[in-house]
Amino acid sequence: MQIDKKQFEVLFHLYWKRMFSFAVKAVMEEEDAEEIVQDVFKSLWERRKELELQDAERYLLRAVKLRTLEHLRNRGNRLKHHQVILQNKTPYYEEDNFHYKELYNQLNTVVDSLPNQCKNVFKMSREEGLTNKEIANNLLITERAVEYHISKALSVIKLKLSKSLNLMKTN
Repeated sequence: MQIDKKQFEVLFHLYWKRMFSFAVKAVMEEEDAEEIVQDVFKSLWERRKELELQDAERYLLRAVKLRTLEHLRNRGNRLKHHQVILQNKTPYYEEDNFHYKELYNQLNTVVDSLPNQCKNVFKMSREEGLTNKEIANNLLITERAVEYHISKALSVIKLKLSKSLNLMKTN
């Protein structure tokens, strides 16, 4: 029998609740069970012209059972993958965090070693987020002087940190 819109609605109203009950007992989550049942009905509607159902009830319940098993298998696989990722990620995260803190400390050391005016301009720009004009007004210097101090700070930081990073790579 080919399924038209009216027959589809009848099947939906007849079997939805029973299919949902089966799925929710198996997956133990209403939202997932609803999605499974909706997928089965969606598939039925999309394939309605090529399907020739002898026993619609049997077909629908079997389809829900198969989708439920597929859902449980996929959920189990996802959990396994999450566990593997968590187990493998921790050492790298801790190592990256260690390197970040070390680099951050080195950066602060380099910034603190800058001449006072250069250090103040750099911190106002990078840490406080002030514009060059705002820094110039606060420190009573020209915007060109602000640009000079930022450029000087960046070149010193680049030079000293690149040396430090090269030493870290060779150790």
